[in-house]
Amino acid sequence: MKINLNPNPSPASDADREAKIAAGGFGKYYTDNMVIAEWSEATGWGDAELKAYGPLSLDPATSVLHYGQEIFEGMKAYTQPDGGISLFRPEANALRFNSSAVRMALPEIPVADFVAAVEALVQQDRAWVPKNVGESLYIRPFMIATEVGLGVRPANHATFLVITTPASAYFNPNKAVTVWISTEYVRAAPGGTGAAKTGGNYAGSLLAQKQAAEQGCDQVVWLDATERRWVEEMGGMNLYFVKGSGADATIFTPKLTGTLLPGITRDSILKVAADLGYKVEEGMISVDDWRDGVASGEITEIFACGTAAVVSPIGAAKSAAGTWTTGNGEPGPITQKIRETLLGIQHGTIEDKHGWNVRVG
Repeated sequence: MKINLNPNPSPASDADREAKIAAGGFGKYYTDNMVIAEWSEATGWGDAELKAYGPLSLDPATSVLHYGQEIFEGMKAYTQPDGGISLFRPEANALRFNSSAVRMALPEIPVADFVAAVEALVQQDRAWVPKNVGESLYIRPFMIATEVGLGVRPANHATFLVITTPASAYFNPNKAVTVWISTEYVRAAPGGTGAAKTGGNYAGSLLAQKQAAEQGCDQVVWLDATERRWVEEMGGMNLYFVKGSGADATIFTPKLTGTLLPGITRDSILKVAADLGYKVEEGMISVDDWRDGVASGEITEIFACGTAAVVSPIGAAKSAAGTWTTGNGEPGPITQKIRETLLGIQHGTIEDKHGWNVRVG
């Protein structure tokens, strides 16, 4: 896939760009350019174009608007100590994007082309990458079904795009969040789309998120669809439980069952925790295990992880069966250590033993 470069002829001024970066937040402002490529069943992928960021023009009968056939990814670019920029595990995002594409009956895009499109946009808009540790350029590749016509079948036309936005911390890493354990709604069921990164999963979560807010909670925790017993995810993030303390602690996360999103941050933390000398485990944990583990002191810390938030400490859990607080309700030392180590790797201040960082420039 060739990428034709036709960048925005009127990019933001230095002052405007710096003001928007300094404003922080997540998804508030977008960079000067985007990448777009078209696919058709008859001809496959055409060339991509890097062009000025701007609105899309869609026919009212465009299939994505009616049948929700779309996927997306979330990834980041980080400033390095020498002023350069690196992407974090872009090939892993490309592979997950294609896994989502297969599940949603959309075309796969070659991994090299996916990464090249991301690299081209980050290189063009490199001045938008924040320089502070914990801040980044958030990258959103996505694909939508763009066939025009009403009919419940895989679309014969699709559009791939990449946009970027400067991002500060999604949650305050120094403040633990409170979560609501939902027993009324579920995020995903066996055989469904839980392992795909598709918008419908998030749309279906919003009512439970609203319910969590009404309970005074920051996020919702999902249970399995069959027994409403086994802990799966928090919002759109994976969960981790710290058992024990100090060097002998075990870092535990619910195993991937096909209903959980296979988080790239999740996978990275399994490796980072092992590098730090902790035992790591994947398995099943019930709500009762969670409550009883906190009560006995076996579970000492809990955190969620994802691309946007990196690591978010969890202090308390609420449910119809009661409320319990982990430790003193504050971010724990192991949670903080894992977060600082992962961010250090991403920002190039800690050795990247796994070859995760891909230099853009």
